[in-house]
Amino acid sequence: MNAPKLIERDVPPRTAWALEQAGIAPLLARLLASRGVREAAELDESLTQLLPPTELKGLADAGRLLADAIQQGQRLVIVADYDCDGATACAVMLRGLRLLGAQPGQLGYVVPDRAVHGYGLTPAIVDLALEQRPALLVTVDNGIASLAGVAHARAVGLKVLVTDHHLPALIDDAIVVPEADAIVNPNQPGCAFASKSLAGVGVAFYVLLGLRAELRARAALPSPEPRLDGLLDLVALGTVADVVKLDANNRRLVAQGLRRMRAGRAQPGVMALFSASKRDASKAQGFDLGFALGPRINAAGRLADMTLGIECLTTDDPERALELATQLDAINRERREIESGMREMAEARLESLIEALSGTLPPAVALFDADFHEGVVGIVASRIKDRVHRPTFVFARGTDGKLKGSGRSIPGFHLRDALDLVSKREPDLLAKFGGHAMAAGATLAGSDLGDISRFALALARVAEEWLNEQDLTRTLRHDGALPADAATAETARLLDAQVWGQGFEAPVFCDRFEVISQRLVGEKHLKLRLRRAGSLIDAIWFNRIDMLPERATLAYRLSLDEWQGQQRVQYIIEACA
Repeated sequence: MNAPKLIERDVPPRTAWALEQAGIAPLLARLLASRGVREAAELDESLTQLLPPTELKGLADAGRLLADAIQQGQRLVIVADYDCDGATACAVMLRGLRLLGAQPGQLGYVVPDRAVHGYGLTPAIVDLALEQRPALLVTVDNGIASLAGVAHARAVGLKVLVTDHHLPALIDDAIVVPEADAIVNPNQPGCAFASKSLAGVGVAFYVLLGLRAELRARAALPSPEPRLDGLLDLVALGTVADVVKLDANNRRLVAQGLRRMRAGRAQPGVMALFSASKRDASKAQGFDLGFALGPRINAAGRLADMTLGIECLTTDDPERALELATQLDAINRERREIESGMREMAEARLESLIEALSGTLPPAVALFDADFHEGVVGIVASRIKDRVHRPTFVFARGTDGKLKGSGRSIPGFHLRDALDLVSKREPDLLAKFGGHAMAAGATLAGSDLGDISRFALALARVAEEWLNEQDLTRTLRHDGALPADAATAETARLLDAQVWGQGFEAPVFCDRFEVISQRLVGEKHLKLRLRRAGSLIDAIWFNRIDMLPERATLAYRLSLDEWQGQQRVQYIIEACA
């Protein structure tokens, strides 16, 4: 893998100065200014600063639908999704509806089996939900593109509330939404809600705020009036795990959730996931949610049944939660083993492709192997995308014999729109597709390997038209040199206390070092002793086995390494120029 091009972020000096004047530490002020923060008010994490629910199109209709169903004793069935965002959204909705007066016998849920049902509110999922005799179906994290499923549900007499955050379907270049009784989605046409990056779980939380307002207007709220902020640990988990952009509103939601975790006031299932992943909830960070808790929930949808994840997040019994979290941890270990083998196979396929093209790579990549597992194709696509910095699809043959792929993209290449163009140019190639800018899925209409070759060529053609050499050059944006006097445990704790994530990346610094010593640990990690300006620094580069020259320009993150109760500063190396 070629080294990335290192680019230092621009820091607006007046903005950084204004943030300093507002009492923000100089280093943090510089980091925040470079990420688009303009004034200290944007850093107010209080719930009163959340965007008002009234700006969400369809929220009032959703509140009335849900309030009517609760008051009339009707049965509601939540239609979930099989990833962490869908699982947390389902848990938020189930817990929130109970808080707002729904009786346990009124509530149920269904979640598609990835291999059997595919994604979204399909007619088959409607039929599965019908077994629970609902009057109202409520989708979470899906449904905006489920035209046939919504039509089928309404044809059999069900009401449908769609809550989602994905992009609507495009048919003949026109945006089409399902004919549901109500739709809440910040990305639907005509919605003025400022945060288009709200995750599915965030939409579910806002829908509950709308329901509470409707019940309050009807003087029908339980007494004392229910607080919904107790659900924010779940909102934070789903938001970070779904890798949506952490705009100011999402950062507030995540910050509130992290506070609850650190205070030990999270749901039993969330606390159990911290325990199963050997993480300390009292020091919870976004990194824990994205790389420890989220993957354990996602593993259930990839390899087993997401019911396990939803039950873990909805049980109030700490012992049961720990039992389920332990099962999820075991499934995640299996997932890692499968992913490791698939990644090796995918890299071998990639090398064969490069060799066949005389050492060059097309601007987009599609890979397939008969032994690939369809539950892990998205993860492997992400890994290959990171390696080659190309839009990447990985396909597997499903249990139904169909070729199903998951794709990941790079900045400047809207993957869902690219699939739409492929479908127009090759009308018989795709059976279905969907997703958003950076991640998407597709099922091929045919089942022959030649169809994958057609897809690869069609996707590469779009990439050739949309991407230039600069787009295809892997870059790493950094924050310049870390001041020598800032390489302290206090600075590390200050940075760890912030909410970082997609679109609001954690700080990466860059400087020139003398490499004093280096050795491999654990057979695949490079342990380093560095010197800069007379100071010695410990560092580690995970998954790196190639030795460094005596002097090197390194990009790194500041971290606290804890061993036997002692904390010391360590640099985590990200790249070498």
